[in-house]
This record gives sequence, structure tokens and C-alpha cells, in this order.
Amino acid sequence: MVQRIDVTGADGVRLAAWEFREADSAAEARPAGPDPRPAVLLLHGLMGRAFHWSGTARWLGEHRRVVALDQRGHGQSDRPAHGPYTREAFVADAEAVVEQLGLAPVTLIGHSMGALTAWQLAARRPDLVEAVVICDMRASALGEASQQEWEDWFHRWPLPFPTQDAARRWFGEDDPRVERPDPGRGAFFAEVMHEAQDGWRPLFSRRQMLRARETWVHDAHWEELAQVSCPTLVVRGLDGELGRAEAQEMVRVLPAGQYAEIPDAGHYLHYDQPTALRAALEPFLDAVRASRI
Repeated sequence: MVQRIDVTGADGVRLAAWEFREADSAAEARPAGPDPRPAVLLLHGLMGRAFHWSGTARWLGEHRRVVALDQRGHGQSDRPAHGPYTREAFVADAEAVVEQLGLAPVTLIGHSMGALTAWQLAARRPDLVEAVVICDMRASALGEASQQEWEDWFHRWPLPFPTQDAARRWFGEDDPRVERPDPGRGAFFAEVMHEAQDGWRPLFSRRQMLRARETWVHDAHWEELAQVSCPTLVVRGLDGELGRAEAQEMVRVLPAGQYAEIPDAGHYLHYDQPTALRAALEPFLDAVRASRI
């Protein structure tokens, strides 16, 4: 069962958080009162949405309280026309969710941009964060050329798509940025399309996505990474955007860093290899849970 919870983020932005609850029979078996299980907050990447984590949330929910957030500008959260879409705003939103829902000390699991939000929050508020999982996110600066490439790419989207499946095929097969068929990528983007009057369009504003991305692609984030004192797992897809050398350097910089690699997975590793991702995450998360006892 999934329950929507509205949270007030930075600057009063309304955020949609989604709690993946236990079945009624399991919930009834627990004593009344606050959920005593360790909490996990799932943070999607740029252009993503909370429900991209549905498969991961199901197995996490066997032993944990699981909440996924639609970050500002994404999913069913507010899309303020003038933002802000800064790093500070995204981190403050995640902080608000943790505090308002009583999740601390929380394990943060983030993909891409969501992973950056996770480690920035852990660096700034170590009292709130018990552990961090970084899924395929670089700590190095990407630079101006990268931002221009994204702007050009957005202009090439053949919107509107006639069907949701047409969007899946384009992003997974026909997009010039796809070197070989990528079903995980296609599925990821198909799930952020909604049916408009003239066809299928993204849930988000591409202009706002560029503004959000602009606030982190020009800077390196090694200093904040080094300030994350809690156990942190860096996970990369073998064919993802985070290279092995950089991932291993991230682990070295982290005070309590660990490393995992998912074969046959690209950037969207929770779609490409969900079973292998679980196998990589579960021992780390179980160790974090055991440390509480």
C-alpha cells in the first residue's frame, strides 16, 4: 500500500512524499505507536519521480519504514515558476521531509542528482542521517559543455509522443544519445510522461530541469563528500556515467566509504538490474540495521 503525505519544503513549496506501507496484517502485528523500524528516504534523479523506486521500496519495506519523495519540479510536487531550483533548496526540502515525518536517523538512498542531495544533507546535518547510498553520481564537475549538450538534447525531443510506448521506444532505442538499445532508460522516461490533449509530454518543465542542473554541473563536490561521516555505499553501473576510477576515489575520500559495482547496468541501474542492485545494497543496509541493536 502506498500513501501520499504532503510536506512543506523550503520556501513553502508543497512536496508530495509517498510512504510505502506494510500490508494491513503486518501493520496490525506491530505494537501501537510510532513505527520503530529504521527509516529510508529514497531520492530520485533529475527528471525522475518517487515511483521510479517502487521495486526497490517493496523489498526495503520488509524490515524498514520507506518513504520516497517527489522532489520540487518533479512528479506531483509543486513546480514553482521562479524556483528556486538550487542545491540549497533541494537539500532543504529533503531535510524538511526527514524532520516533518520523523524519519531521523534515516538512511538516504539517492540516484544521480538525488544521490548528491543525499550526501550534501548528510554533510550538513549528520545528526539526521544514519547512512547513505550513492547510485551512479559523480563528484567531479561536468562543466559548461555538458550543460549545452543537455540543452541541445532537450530541443531534439520529438514532442508530443503519440503514445507512452512511443516515448519508451524513443528514449530506449531512437534517441541519438543511445549507443545501443537501453530498455531501462526507455522505461525510466516512459514513466515520467503523462497524457496531454495533444499526446504524451513530460511531467516536468525542461527549462526548470536545466536550471536545476545548472546549480551543480559547474562545481565539484569532493569537499562535501569528505564531510559525510556515516557509512556510505558508492554504487556504479558498469556502463553508467560514474567511472570506476572516480567511484573508487569517492570511496577513498569518504571517511566510511564502501564500493559496489553492478554488471550489465547503465546509469538507470535500478531499472537495468534490480535484483543485482538489491544484492549489492542489502548487506550494507543489514549491517547498518544491525548496528542499531
